[in-house]
Formats: sequence, structure tokens, C-alpha cells
Amino acid sequence: MENRVAIIIPALNEAAAIGTVLQQITWPERCQVIVVDNGSTDATATIARSAGATVVAQPQRGYGNACMAGVQAAGSADVLVFLDGDGSFDPAQIRQVIGPILDGHADLVVGSRALGGVNASLLPHQRLGNQLVSGLIRRLYRIQVTDVGPFRAIRRTTLESLAMTERTYGWTTEMLVKAARRQSRIVEVPISYRDRLGGESKVSGTLRGTVLTAYRMLSLTLKHAWGKL
Repeated sequence: MENRVAIIIPALNEAAAIGTVLQQITWPERCQVIVVDNGSTDATATIARSAGATVVAQPQRGYGNACMAGVQAAGSADVLVFLDGDGSFDPAQIRQVIGPILDGHADLVVGSRALGGVNASLLPHQRLGNQLVSGLIRRLYRIQVTDVGPFRAIRRTTLESLAMTERTYGWTTEMLVKAARRQSRIVEVPISYRDRLGGESKVSGTLRGTVLTAYRMLSLTLKHAWGKL
């Protein structure tokens, strides 16, 4: 039986971008596209629904909360893809992100901006924070990781085994660290990264925000590295 795929797009006030992102997604009928409205005060939900996506409301703020709401809405989908709704990632690259899973070679695939070639859209302090966290994960688990970005795909069974607890932007770090601890098959693929289509990043749009994010991600890496499975 063919794998059923769900594309989960957490979104908070992305009215300027979400329509374009959804238009750029092309996939067979067995794919479900879910936009999780994480408490938007603009027309994000209306635009997403008009574009044909399933819209799920998650008023409790937090990236992890939004992702979990999307996972629940995905039902029995075999493979889950996570994609930001701000247009900074190219939806056309979903196929290469999900490919190693569909081919039976991976349990978790992370889209790597580092492997894809960093451009001006990724600010220097963003790159530094990402390098610190990915470097620590490489040292702890001896796996080739260059990015802890949010554009990724995972088997549902793998995600369920991780017992995720983070409800904010620590979600991506927790997933990667726990998957590494469980010796899941982790693969990176190169992806591009571009300017957001509208608005400022909720997390890393400022130097202060990025420093706090990097500190939090480093803390979470150590927390989940030493915690119980």
C-alpha cells in the first residue's frame, strides 16, 4: 500500500505568504495538506481554507503546540512533513525531503540549509546559533548533522516513539536529539532558503531573539541527551 503523506504547516499571521506557499505544493491525491492556525489575528486561516488546505485551529501559542495539533489532524498518515508557512522554504523541495523515507532509507529527514548553500536570507547570528547546536549533536551522537531547521519529514511510527514534550520552538531540537538517541536512521538533504514573503520571524528576527533561541536550543540538546527515553 502506498504511504499516505500529510504536510503540516504551522502558521501565525502569515496572510502575506500562506496562499503562495500552498499554491506551490504539488502532490498526488493521497497527500493531505494541513495548516495549523496558531492564533493568527489576520486572514491566514481564511486564505488557507480558500486554497484547499485543511485548517486546524490551535489557539495555544507555541511551535510545538501547532505541530502536535497538525499531527493529530493527520490521523493515520504514514509520513509527516513539517513546512513553515512564511515562504522561506521552497515547497517544490518537499519531494526531495521525503524521498529517503519513501525509498526506505530513513526514519527522519532534515532539510539542511547548510548543505544547500547559505545566502543572505540566513543572518550571520542565525548561522552561528545553528552551527553551535548541530555541532554539539554531532559530538554527542557521531552523526552527520549540519542543520536543525524545521523543514523535515518523519515516519509517524518514529515520531510516536519519541514521546515529544516540547511545546515551543524547542520541538525541532527535541525531535532530532531523541531520534539520535534511539538510533533512528537520520538523513540530511540539501535545501534552499530565501527571504520570508512577509513580516518578521517570530523567533530569530532580531539578534536578541536569536541569542535566546540558540541558548534554549543548546539547553534542550543537553536536557534530552541526558534525560530518560
